[in-house]
Amino acid sequence: MKYSAAVLLGSLFIAIGTAQAQNCPYDPRCLNNPYGAGNPYKPDGLMNPYSPYGSPYSNKSHTNPYATDAPRLYDSQGNYRGRLSNNPYDPDSTSNPYGRYGNPYSPESIRNPYGAGNPYNPNPIYVVPSR
Repeated sequence: MKYSAAVLLGSLFIAIGTAQAQNCPYDPRCLNNPYGAGNPYKPDGLMNPYSPYGSPYSNKSHTNPYATDAPRLYDSQGNYRGRLSNNPYDPDSTSNPYGRYGNPYSPESIRNPYGAGNPYNPNPIYVVPSR
Protein backbone atom coordinates (compact mmCIF):
# COMPACT_ATOMS: atom_id res chain seq x y z
CA MET A 1 0.00 0.00 0.00
CA LYS A 2 1.41 3.39 -0.95
CA TYR A 3 1.32 6.20 1.64
CA SER A 4 2.22 9.20 -0.51
CA ALA A 5 -0.26 11.49 1.25
CA ALA A 6 0.13 9.77 4.59
CA VAL A 7 1.08 11.45 7.82
CA LEU A 8 2.49 9.82 10.92
CA LEU A 9 -0.20 9.54 13.53
CA GLY A 10 2.15 9.34 16.48
CA SER A 11 1.94 13.01 17.21
CA LEU A 12 -1.64 13.38 16.03
CA PHE A 13 -2.62 12.24 19.50
CA ILE A 14 -1.62 15.74 20.56
CA ALA A 15 -4.26 17.17 18.22
CA ILE A 16 -7.00 14.99 19.65
CA GLY A 17 -6.07 15.57 23.27
CA THR A 18 -4.35 12.37 24.36
CA ALA A 19 -1.13 12.60 26.33
CA GLN A 20 0.44 9.55 24.72
CA ALA A 21 2.36 10.73 21.69
CA GLN A 22 5.47 9.79 19.84
CA ASN A 23 7.96 12.58 19.59
CA CYS A 24 9.04 12.94 15.98
CA PRO A 25 9.76 16.65 15.41
CA TYR A 26 12.16 16.01 12.51
CA ASP A 27 10.04 13.63 10.45
CA PRO A 28 8.34 15.59 7.63
CA ARG A 29 5.26 13.30 7.91
CA CYS A 30 4.81 13.90 11.65
CA LEU A 31 2.21 16.34 12.92
CA ASN A 32 4.37 17.74 15.70
CA ASN A 33 6.86 18.96 13.09
CA PRO A 34 5.81 22.61 12.52
CA TYR A 35 7.75 22.67 9.24
CA GLY A 36 6.31 19.40 7.94
CA ALA A 37 2.86 17.86 8.24
CA GLY A 38 2.11 19.90 11.37
CA ASN A 39 2.45 23.19 9.51
CA PRO A 40 -0.77 25.16 10.18
CA TYR A 41 -0.37 26.94 6.82
CA LYS A 42 -0.09 23.82 4.68
CA PRO A 43 -2.94 24.09 2.12
CA ASP A 44 -4.05 20.47 2.53
CA GLY A 45 -2.85 19.97 6.11
CA LEU A 46 -4.75 18.40 8.97
CA MET A 47 -3.66 21.23 11.25
CA ASN A 48 -4.87 24.02 8.94
CA PRO A 49 -8.39 25.11 10.01
CA TYR A 50 -9.04 26.45 6.50
CA SER A 51 -8.13 23.25 4.61
CA PRO A 52 -10.71 20.59 3.79
CA TYR A 53 -8.97 18.22 6.24
CA GLY A 54 -8.75 20.60 9.20
CA SER A 55 -11.89 22.72 8.89
CA PRO A 56 -14.57 22.10 11.52
CA TYR A 57 -17.17 22.42 8.73
CA SER A 58 -15.72 20.03 6.14
CA ASN A 59 -17.08 16.51 5.75
CA LYS A 60 -13.45 15.35 5.26
CA SER A 61 -12.13 16.87 8.49
CA HIS A 62 -11.17 15.13 11.70
CA THR A 63 -12.41 18.15 13.68
CA ASN A 64 -15.99 18.07 12.37
CA PRO A 65 -18.13 16.10 14.85
CA TYR A 66 -20.60 15.21 12.04
CA ALA A 67 -18.06 14.21 9.37
CA THR A 68 -18.75 10.96 7.56
CA ASP A 69 -15.71 11.01 5.24
CA ALA A 70 -12.96 11.68 7.80
CA PRO A 71 -9.35 10.59 7.19
CA ARG A 72 -8.67 6.86 7.47
CA LEU A 73 -5.99 5.33 9.69
CA TYR A 74 -3.70 2.46 8.70
CA ASP A 75 -0.76 0.93 10.49
CA SER A 76 2.52 0.30 8.68
CA GLN A 77 1.39 -3.27 7.91
CA GLY A 78 -1.63 -1.94 5.97
CA ASN A 79 -4.22 -2.86 8.63
CA TYR A 80 -7.20 -0.50 8.81
CA ARG A 81 -7.44 1.27 12.21
CA GLY A 82 -10.66 3.27 11.75
CA ARG A 83 -11.36 6.89 10.92
CA LEU A 84 -9.73 9.83 12.65
CA SER A 85 -12.95 11.61 13.53
CA ASN A 86 -14.65 13.50 16.35
CA ASN A 87 -17.96 11.88 15.36
CA PRO A 88 -19.01 9.77 18.38
CA TYR A 89 -21.76 8.01 16.36
CA ASP A 90 -19.72 6.79 13.39
CA PRO A 91 -19.00 3.06 13.94
CA ASP A 92 -15.46 3.46 12.52
CA SER A 93 -14.65 6.67 14.43
CA THR A 94 -11.79 6.80 16.92
CA SER A 95 -14.10 8.93 19.07
CA ASN A 96 -16.86 6.31 19.36
CA PRO A 97 -16.26 4.81 22.83
CA TYR A 98 -18.43 1.79 21.97
CA GLY A 99 -16.99 1.19 18.51
CA ARG A 100 -14.23 -1.13 17.45
CA TYR A 101 -11.71 1.67 16.84
CA GLY A 102 -12.58 4.08 19.66
CA ASN A 103 -13.11 1.68 22.55
CA PRO A 104 -10.15 1.90 24.98
CA TYR A 105 -10.39 -1.88 25.57
CA SER A 106 -10.45 -2.98 21.93
CA PRO A 107 -7.10 -4.36 20.68
CA GLU A 108 -7.69 -2.60 17.33
CA SER A 109 -8.26 0.83 18.88
CA ILE A 110 -5.63 3.57 18.88
CA ARG A 111 -7.12 4.60 22.23
CA ASN A 112 -5.93 1.33 23.81
CA PRO A 113 -2.40 1.91 25.17
CA TYR A 114 -1.85 -1.88 25.30
CA GLY A 115 -3.17 -2.54 21.78
CA ALA A 116 -2.89 -0.57 18.55
CA GLY A 117 -2.38 2.68 20.49
CA ASN A 118 0.75 1.50 22.27
CA PRO A 119 3.14 4.50 22.24
CA TYR A 120 6.13 2.12 22.08
CA ASN A 121 4.85 0.21 19.07
CA PRO A 122 7.55 0.33 16.35
CA ASN A 123 4.89 0.24 13.60
CA PRO A 124 3.65 3.80 13.03
CA ILE A 125 0.04 4.57 12.23
CA TYR A 126 -0.63 6.67 9.14
CA VAL A 127 -3.43 9.11 8.42
CA VAL A 128 -4.71 8.88 4.86
CA PRO A 129 -6.96 11.84 3.97
CA SER A 130 -9.99 11.18 1.79
CA ARG A 131 -9.45 12.53 -1.72
